[in-house]
Amino acid sequence: MTAVPEGSEQRPLRVATVPFSTPYGNAVLPEDVVRVGPDSAPSPWLDPDHLAAHADEVEVLHLHGGYDHLTVPEMDAWTAAVRRAGIPLVVTVPDLRAPVGPDGTPMRTRHRAHLRALLTTAEVVLTLTPGAADEIADRFGRTAIVVAHPSLAARTPGIGRETRLVGVHLGRLGPEVPDPAGLVRAALSGAVSGGGRLRVDVHPDVDLAARLPEVFELAEAGELELARGWETDAAGWVRYLQQLHVSVLAQRSGPHSTWVELCRDAGTRVVVPGGSGLEQQWSDVVVYGDDPGTGLDTASLASAVVAALTRPAPAQVDPAWRADQLAAVRRVHAQVYQQVAGDQAAG
Repeated sequence: MTAVPEGSEQRPLRVATVPFSTPYGNAVLPEDVVRVGPDSAPSPWLDPDHLAAHADEVEVLHLHGGYDHLTVPEMDAWTAAVRRAGIPLVVTVPDLRAPVGPDGTPMRTRHRAHLRALLTTAEVVLTLTPGAADEIADRFGRTAIVVAHPSLAARTPGIGRETRLVGVHLGRLGPEVPDPAGLVRAALSGAVSGGGRLRVDVHPDVDLAARLPEVFELAEAGELELARGWETDAAGWVRYLQQLHVSVLAQRSGPHSTWVELCRDAGTRVVVPGGSGLEQQWSDVVVYGDDPGTGLDTASLASAVVAALTRPAPAQVDPAWRADQLAAVRRVHAQVYQQVAGDQAAG
């Protein structure tokens, strides 16, 4: 890390974050860093021409995501532009699982090529669980610094939990939920067996009667509760989760999930798909089977919901511990930024 002479003033580091704003990226950004925009998606910093034209406006480029739309040649061209511009690149790898394309097929080849290009170029690699760090080392030969996912929002006082209410939020019914009808049926079976009831939420734009007539008919018959809602910030999602006894994570996820952190903040038991490593993120989760190759294990999900309903409720998160954790994570990011910027200036 480059030393600053005593008595001199150090200008705040200018960091371009990609994407410009996400709940996690906003939380971990050190207070004495100037974030350079613009706030648009996809980020113009992923355009080699913009990068070259504005390279002197930043000291560090931090990539969190937002690049799945790039082809492999485009990613290769972009990482080459980063190297030419001489901007230190920091990469956070929250998810090693390939994103799902519009046809529901994982884009494994593209994702692997993207990571290879990024991790070859990055000065520092960050990730969120020890399992992900091990996989990054095994697959790409890079050492990743493990940083925690801090709290995104505090509980809202006065919101009570309905005992034995199980919630499944299907979002926009994207390809990351390959068998939503099967998942709902299994969650319903587990909720009823555990003496509870099921609430299914979808985005307000989803025509559930057309997309999932079976689930719509179950709601019409009074077998489950159907709700349409979508929150715009972490505090809203925590308020939603506070109402639930158990939340079932419907979306297949990699080694880290923001939803799990929101459940931890809300004090809500969460049921997660197995094989993802999410139990490393928070030990107080219940796992069900959902393998990309063999599909959803409905019996496993039903049993997991019963187990989640019958276990003691998770301990409420300690706000002081969460505050200390956030401060520590921000210090790590500040130290990384100062180190790579200092190394670039010295070089």
